Amino acid sequence: MLPTPDMLEGRPVPNVNFKVRRDGRWEDLTSDEVFANRTVVAFGLPGAFTPTCSNSHLPRYNELAPAFRACGVDAIACISVNDAFVMEQWQRDQHADAVRMIPDGNGEFTRGLELLVDKSDKGLGQRSWRYSMLVKNSIIQKVFIEPESDGDPFEVSDADTMLHYLDAGARPPPSIALFGKRGCPFCARARRHLDEHGYAYAELLLGEDYDVRTLRAVSGETTTPQVFVDGRLIGNGDALEVWIERLEPEARVLEPA
Repeated sequence: MLPTPDMLEGRPVPNVNFKVRRDGRWEDLTSDEVFANRTVVAFGLPGAFTPTCSNSHLPRYNELAPAFRACGVDAIACISVNDAFVMEQWQRDQHADAVRMIPDGNGEFTRGLELLVDKSDKGLGQRSWRYSMLVKNSIIQKVFIEPESDGDPFEVSDADTMLHYLDAGARPPPSIALFGKRGCPFCARARRHLDEHGYAYAELLLGEDYDVRTLRAVSGETTTPQVFVDGRLIGNGDALEVWIERLEPEARVLEPA
């Protein structure tokens, strides 16, 4: 049986040594190094490279990192019962540079939270149940634990739920995609405007990530750049500048730390 949130809140995080790799060598990373004298949002998940973990759980925490920083969070940590090699490669694959990847390879930290579960029926062995928690100076202040049910529920440990707990009025940054092309001066100008205003964005390059048929299919245009915000076509670089200028000051994304 999984613990309830009130069984964990107010308790210190488990005191363990995580086995990590630094400069090609094995080293110990202590719980104190991760959690002491700082505010940390940590989340646990079943495993690297698994569908929900890769498509939703980790990417959203990475995307919302500026909003968490604005709420006074010093670090975001992803904890999984995987080894250091796997966690390092997963971070590269996900481009999750804003999240600290913590390999709990032996499950000691997760076991200390009483959130280690048996997934042997899927050939996964012992794994972490999904959860997220707010930790201040090594003390668990708030924890969200997924309901105990069949499958892999993902309802309350997501990044948006934690951000709303920290600040109900927090406005997540927009999701921006820029369709561009190498050597295009208009694309370079659009990138510069996004960078200057602190907006993170995904760039898809014509001739590399997609062809002109794809661009025409999604935007109705064949020229670059074309910018989408939260799934809506904004338009070219000039339209992007107008969109930025029209934003209310409080809707702007905070500059990255």
